[in-house]
Amino acid sequence: MTPKTPPRDVNTARHGSASRAEQARAAILRAAMQEFADEGPAGARMDAIARAAGVNKALIHYYYKDKQSLYGAALDQVFAGLAARMKKVFERELPPRETVLAFAGAHFDYLASSPIFPRVVQREMMRAGRHPSPHVRRIVQRYLRPLQRRLVQVLAQGIESGEFRRVNPLHFVLSIVAMNVFYFASAPVIAMITASDPLQPKRIAERRAAVLDLISAALFISPQARPKTSSSSRKAQS
Repeated sequence: MTPKTPPRDVNTARHGSASRAEQARAAILRAAMQEFADEGPAGARMDAIARAAGVNKALIHYYYKDKQSLYGAALDQVFAGLAARMKKVFERELPPRETVLAFAGAHFDYLASSPIFPRVVQREMMRAGRHPSPHVRRIVQRYLRPLQRRLVQVLAQGIESGEFRRVNPLHFVLSIVAMNVFYFASAPVIAMITASDPLQPKRIAERRAAVLDLISAALFISPQARPKTSSSSRKAQS
């Protein structure tokens, strides 16, 4: 089998800075993310991605076999970054109340750092409902399910200790994610409704505070309202 010949852009990077190849790949993924967000995987064009990234189209094919491979890499970048951000929250081993708010805040901040992420993800989820997706199962198993399990455990701990209302943990996780994703995915419509830019820093800060306030009001039980004896203590006494 004939070895794959690297295009001129790669040879240039090898003879220059060692980081230039990685910079080129990062530029390709940024451009691909925008193109997939705007046009979807079917409508996205490799020529447009190459132009936006400022690279030769051959370089994209050197790194990625085809458009589907590039699309998968773009999705992995979104969810790997999210998983890494959320992992740091759980590693802090905070009390349940603080963990839930830290999770919701970190998730919101990650989406705010690049508002096109929800648009890419939303397109993939909608596509998966109509056609088999080669990416959704990998994303769910590698990134989403582990995060969902960890947060469900935190919610269950808070319910058991009497800090949280007796909510359905799974549905509460879904509600947190939905609140954050909806805001950024629907930003163009929200702009029309409110006659203002929802992605302005001030509006983003207001929305973040509103999300955390709603979570607190819906979930937390004030210390004065908590039972004097938790369910775990009652079990131990019986």
